[in-house]
Amino acid sequence: MLRVAVVGSGPSGVYAAQTLVQQREVPGVRVDVLDRLPAPYGLVRYGVAPDHEKIKSLQGSLRTVLEDERIRFLGNVEVGGERLTTARLLELYHAVVYCVGAARDRLLGIPGEELTGVHSATAFVAWYSGHPDAVDESFDLSGVGSAVVVGAGNVAVDVTRMLARDEPELAPTDMPQPALGALADSGVESVSMVARRGPSQGKFTTKELRELGTLPGVAVVVDPAELALDPAYADPDAAAALPAVARRNLEVLRGWAGRPPGDARRRIGLRFYLRPVEVLAGPGGRVAGMRFERTAPDGRGGVTGTGAYEEVEAQLVLRSVGYQGVPLAGLPFDPVKATVPHAAGRVLRGGRASVGEYVAGWIKRGPTGVIGTNRPCAKETVSSLLQDAAALARRELPGDPLDALRAAGLRPVEWPGWLAIETAEADLGRSLGRRSVKIPDWRGLLAAAGTRA
Repeated sequence: MLRVAVVGSGPSGVYAAQTLVQQREVPGVRVDVLDRLPAPYGLVRYGVAPDHEKIKSLQGSLRTVLEDERIRFLGNVEVGGERLTTARLLELYHAVVYCVGAARDRLLGIPGEELTGVHSATAFVAWYSGHPDAVDESFDLSGVGSAVVVGAGNVAVDVTRMLARDEPELAPTDMPQPALGALADSGVESVSMVARRGPSQGKFTTKELRELGTLPGVAVVVDPAELALDPAYADPDAAAALPAVARRNLEVLRGWAGRPPGDARRRIGLRFYLRPVEVLAGPGGRVAGMRFERTAPDGRGGVTGTGAYEEVEAQLVLRSVGYQGVPLAGLPFDPVKATVPHAAGRVLRGGRASVGEYVAGWIKRGPTGVIGTNRPCAKETVSSLLQDAAALARRELPGDPLDALRAAGLRPVEWPGWLAIETAEADLGRSLGRRSVKIPDWRGLLAAAGTRA
């Protein structure tokens, strides 16, 4: 029997586990899916916006995989610490597949980024998604009239949309009660989502973009002059050369261009060709706005500064300019690519494949693609693992890894513990007159699972 550990229970980890047990080349594979958190599903639980119920419903598919009798979920297990090193983990399993994602956000690298009121979109998402690491985060939005979101990807669109939504629209979601209360007390009237390049180079999907235009009581404002700077906006030949999603995005923006906001209670301004150069300070060291330099297409797919500047008022700034992988103690790491060096998923140490160690997901390829991209990525890695299976299986293991984890002082949350968390969250929602509501702190999650810290 081949025993494999998959580190990470998000889509890439679950797809890797599913591929391993469903393949027929190597019979009898057993998989333990380990996660640092006591709850499964990774970014589907803690990264997808709570108002995106269709995407969050993917949890049902991931759940079916984790309920397979050949797969065991072990939450509350941190890999890379003193209690469980990567070397020790490999002693307990024939092979380990790391699917640990990309946990760190990129900085803007401009003056004033340290001011109060400047946050990463990652922290904001973790806060309203109930991630237990964000329990100490606090977003007082009552004094925020204007917000700036820097970025042009789906995460930027998500946080822009959340800032513009009303409490009645968010109450049916599983958002933690403190976050719901803070958003209900929000004074935000204007959100500017700002990109340094043009609309045809935005990273958002058309579905996400269109959704901004359906928010009740919200007007989306687009400056036709900024669209006109984009070479593809007025040139049919240039537009035809774009990917289909970029063409659709341009059409959506064209429909909004120049439309007056009317009497809408909140306004979303989509801004292009503005490069952030400074966060402006106000009284008490709080953010008061941002200074941008106008950019223009450079004819090579990039942009160049024009020397013209513009200031945008803001009491809240959220940067959403990408994610980076972080090193995991004991694994090699490429600091330039922010990924683990690999060949078709095999971890490379000193340029040579490390027997029994593999990667999949963002830590393998970088933070690119959508959820479905993880399927072929995991399949490639599992294919490499199966090619090595005969050699891997020759090594005798010391016994059930769960016994070794407990002996090391770890307290894994198994599947019944996760089901108990689900029940506790449903009970919490009922007590608040809502549907299931997330428990947002470590102590509460572990208590619900029946596990002591």
